[in-house]
Amino acid sequence: MQLTFLGTSSMMPTKERNASALFLQFKSEGILFDCGEGTQRQMKIAGIPLSKVTRICVSHWHGDHILGLPGLLLTISSMEMGKSIDIYGPRGSKKAFQSLFGGIEFESKFNIRITEVHDGKFFENEDFLLESAPMKHPVACVAYAFTEKDRRRIKVDYVKKLGIPDGPLLGELQRGKSIEFKGKKVLADDATTTIKGKKIAFLTDTMPNENCVRLASNADILIADSTYSSNLKDKAAEWGHLTALEAAQIASQASVKKLILTHFSARYKNTSEVEEDARTAFDNVVAAYDFMKIVV
Repeated sequence: MQLTFLGTSSMMPTKERNASALFLQFKSEGILFDCGEGTQRQMKIAGIPLSKVTRICVSHWHGDHILGLPGLLLTISSMEMGKSIDIYGPRGSKKAFQSLFGGIEFESKFNIRITEVHDGKFFENEDFLLESAPMKHPVACVAYAFTEKDRRRIKVDYVKKLGIPDGPLLGELQRGKSIEFKGKKVLADDATTTIKGKKIAFLTDTMPNENCVRLASNADILIADSTYSSNLKDKAAEWGHLTALEAAQIASQASVKKLILTHFSARYKNTSEVEEDARTAFDNVVAAYDFMKIVV
């Protein structure tokens, strides 16, 4: 699993920071969280093929979070005949998407499924699940959490001692099913160990609210809106954003392992001030920068 930060600025991009976008690669899934202007170019620079995108999670429909969508989807449609992409967003997303794309013609058959999400789990398969929670922002906005499911790992020495060969029997054990081998029952709990899945929370443009802590609870990584340092708390509240200190307080209350700050105001030439602000409430914190990669 790998995170790539494609844009870490807020409304106004800078020479160093593009508008909001984050890419999560997990097995065959490529999940894009927000898609600010210039995202497809950022992906090319980062070496991420556009064909890797399978899902797009839109936090809200402010321009700095979605203006990269038309170009990205047009390019993908010209490359991938018959490809489907699922787009998730807050209530009103279907209408917003139609308004943005109503006059755009795609190059080929291209299936885009829009799903409006609000509070709770909205996607699940055998490997992971996605959840959302409403945020406090001037427009409808949701935060997201990606949770990898627990998985079983074969105890190699144990199965070798029993003489179980590579193949379907090991697959059954990994799926948590006990098997019979040479007339003896082999319990999945004896032959495997459980590896706890990772959780990543993406806390988007918002003022502090109870859903922040609930969605981020026990996350391995919390990625949080940190538009201003706490000396501009009033400005953050005016525009519906978190300060770095507030993001750190949420991280502490939610018992997350690591906090990554992002969505910085263009006023900051470097992010040392916001990072120091967050460290007054939470130790394991880092400020994101464009093209930063995190292996989870």
